[in-house]
Amino acid sequence: MTGRAQNAAALLILLAGVCAAAPLMRAQENAAPVIAVETVKGTFSFETFPDEAPLTVAHIVSLVKSGFYDGQRVHRALPGFVMQFGDPQTRDLSARALWGRGLAASSGHPIGAAEITSKRRHLKGAVGMAHSGDPAQADSQIYVTLADRSDLDDRYVVFGHVVSGVDVPAELQVGDTISRVYVK
Repeated sequence: MTGRAQNAAALLILLAGVCAAAPLMRAQENAAPVIAVETVKGTFSFETFPDEAPLTVAHIVSLVKSGFYDGQRVHRALPGFVMQFGDPQTRDLSARALWGRGLAASSGHPIGAAEITSKRRHLKGAVGMAHSGDPAQADSQIYVTLADRSDLDDRYVVFGHVVSGVDVPAELQVGDTISRVYVK
């Protein structure tokens, strides 16, 4: 084989490899984000549902990537109901009476849409968006259901489900630290 023929053969092999890998790369780009939550009592991860709640997932992923949740604390933990975090005021122990309340208890940028769907229900391990009365005003407070809670269906956006560390959310108590949250 001449040098030119060898180069052409090598190029064809390279192109074949790139073409074969392209569908896998596109699938990875379109894969639903999985978010990991490191806490003082272990780590749990949840898959997100961007097909059903695209604005919510994009908003939460943006907050996660900005480090918004790092160093916050759990501000609500009710056995058999929910564990909740996402209030930046929880970094201040002296403001404990305010945790989970008021405009300062969020990122200040509500999602602006209530992506509630009958496809996603509040089964144990559902991850949803807390709000103070208007689902479109949900912002940064995330909860995990600790039991099946059909009473929450059609009132709150479910945008994910715990897929690993399923026992960790139930172990968390008010004041426990969320060390780091990141997209896997």
